[in-house]
Amino acid sequence: MIFSHLEFQDSGLFGARKRLDNKKEIKATPGDDLMNILRIDASARAADQANESYRSISRLMADHFFGKLDAKGIEYTLIHRDVGKHPPSMLSEFWIESCFTKEDKRGYSHKQALLESDLLIDEVDKANLIVLSTPMYNYGMPATLKAWFDQVIRVNKTFDFDPARGESPLSPLLGGKSLIILWSCGEYGFREGENKAHMNHLTPHIRTASKYLGVEEIFEIQVEGQEFGDERHRQSRSEAIEKIESLIPLLF
Repeated sequence: MIFSHLEFQDSGLFGARKRLDNKKEIKATPGDDLMNILRIDASARAADQANESYRSISRLMADHFFGKLDAKGIEYTLIHRDVGKHPPSMLSEFWIESCFTKEDKRGYSHKQALLESDLLIDEVDKANLIVLSTPMYNYGMPATLKAWFDQVIRVNKTFDFDPARGESPLSPLLGGKSLIILWSCGEYGFREGENKAHMNHLTPHIRTASKYLGVEEIFEIQVEGQEFGDERHRQSRSEAIEKIESLIPLLF
């Protein structure tokens, strides 16, 4: 099934955008061999702000990716999880207790505490491709995205723990997934080898954590310099468009 809380069609990465549907649900024909995509948006900003400088660039990048898929007539199933607008719950002491209680020993309250986690993990499990759009906040993840990772990386659900493995006791239980990271930042210099690369705690964290969601292939596209709004920023946006479009024949 295709679930999309909010879908848009745009005329370019920063062009005019037209709302197509709200809370759309489409049933795929049983037996269809379609790519199952989980889209995650983490920005606190919307992509349709009247003031262009306030728009979420990471959301617009994701919109552009899906707009191109639709324009090419590529069929896929979609689950849209907007953690920027609908933040997952933060972990609690009782959540941790519930998680580490053996399944056959969990009471009603334990099971209720894990319902949200179970749903989010199910969405990950169904996906062949994860499209993650996120800004860099304070050189790392938005808190809502970190909360999502905390809910979905769970012992005996997405990874197991075996002390017999020595210094590497964790092993993923899922596999075969690809991840596209579409991210934006206000400054420059966060790429590998650049002057602020050591301050980038966003994509290295995502790359590390995604291993325990079964991700085996990662594509990363960045738009930088949003706070400058200069020619370098405009060039970065153009390059991102080209890279996004070049991904499609690699994945479909």
